Amino acid sequence: MNFLGYQRREKKRLTDAGSARPSVAESKAVKAVPTRREEGREVKLYEVKKRVHHRLLERLNLSMMEDLDDQEMAREIRQALDVLLQEEEEPLNLSEKTRLARELEFEILGLGPLEPLLGDPAISDILVNRFNMVYVERFGKLEKTDIRFQDNDHLLKIIQKIVGNVGRRVDESIPMVDARLPDGSRVNAIIPPLALDGPMLSIRRFSVSRPSLEDLVQKGSLTEDMAEVLKSLSIARLNILISGGTGAGKTTMLNILSGFIPDYERIITIEDSAELQLQQEHVCRLETRPPNVEGKGEITQRELVRNSLRMRPDRVIVGEVRGPEVIDMLQAMNTGHEGSMATIHANSTREALLRLETMIQLSGVQIHEKGMRQMISSSIDVILQLVRHSDGGRRVIALSEVTGMESGVVSLQDIFVFDRQGVDDTGSILGMFKATGVRPRFADRCRIFGVPLPDRIFQPSKRISMH
Repeated sequence: MNFLGYQRREKKRLTDAGSARPSVAESKAVKAVPTRREEGREVKLYEVKKRVHHRLLERLNLSMMEDLDDQEMAREIRQALDVLLQEEEEPLNLSEKTRLARELEFEILGLGPLEPLLGDPAISDILVNRFNMVYVERFGKLEKTDIRFQDNDHLLKIIQKIVGNVGRRVDESIPMVDARLPDGSRVNAIIPPLALDGPMLSIRRFSVSRPSLEDLVQKGSLTEDMAEVLKSLSIARLNILISGGTGAGKTTMLNILSGFIPDYERIITIEDSAELQLQQEHVCRLETRPPNVEGKGEITQRELVRNSLRMRPDRVIVGEVRGPEVIDMLQAMNTGHEGSMATIHANSTREALLRLETMIQLSGVQIHEKGMRQMISSSIDVILQLVRHSDGGRRVIALSEVTGMESGVVSLQDIFVFDRQGVDDTGSILGMFKATGVRPRFADRCRIFGVPLPDRIFQPSKRISMH
């Protein structure tokens, strides 16, 4: 079964302001927890749904319906469902008929049980551990929902629908796959035999709204002074490495910083799974390709980075550096492609540097330790460390400048740090942002590029409490 009108509906959802919120009924479907007394009835309703779904597919000409617009398609499905539910031997009340009709619409037009979740803009992650165990993340906190699939086969069909839409496949020979939804949401699926309890699905939601630095300041992710510095760093064409753990906001920060790149510059983006949202007109987007069934045809990030250097880029942006492409990325940063950016998985700025070294060593290129560190220190200008704290808040806990080599080690100096001081009674993180008092070397470069940074920004007395 293909997506039918799902892609069109997703595009419409992106153009609507902030995406349509789910109905009251859908919201309850996400949050309500069924009691034991209801479990027997739920089993019967699932059986009814399976029967009606099968009969619906027999009755509808899906290939003909692809030419209909969304409203006409939905009307055809509702009319057919009304007849089939009336013919159903199992007695159904009005509420149950309405619910089944809505769920079957989701099956035909979208992604089944996931549709109410995809319609909720407050959800940032959807995590399906098993067919009957679905979690979501709202505002940085995980919560379990009562959403469930009929069985593992039902979940597998939804996964195959997703990956098939982007020309990929998942089966026992290829049990892991990365894909994306038409709205840009990132998808990872893993199925048996690797997933022991059944297929598993993880969806990182595409954010319809594009946060700005001002939004991050209001949320307490950084201060106004830090925001002013970050804007100047991007305009002054400094090479920036954004470090952090999963869900720390690295891609969001990369999107924000890239927004200050002038429109006249040519930007090449390289990603394993496309999710960057650059707004400039002169952007060339490249994405890796996995191997085919025969294990051939793979295009890696390293190959894309190498090819990008032949495309006359002003800046190269790597969505996430994770392997041998680090060599070519650092060479690009050090040979005229100033202002390039990348993200990396690491828990501190120092660990980010160590991870770069490890990737270089695993690339197969023989470089002496001193030469390797000189390459890193001459390529990276600034490292941002992002963290998602236990209260769900995402913060820039360090803005550090790479200052060169000292005693054979890449030297760093912190410009701003977040001083964590504890947790209050509600579980919120207590702490404050503070300037370390160091005036960075990049301040002179920012002045040359017409975005001077006043010395007051770096005074150690500048502390702003956040909680």
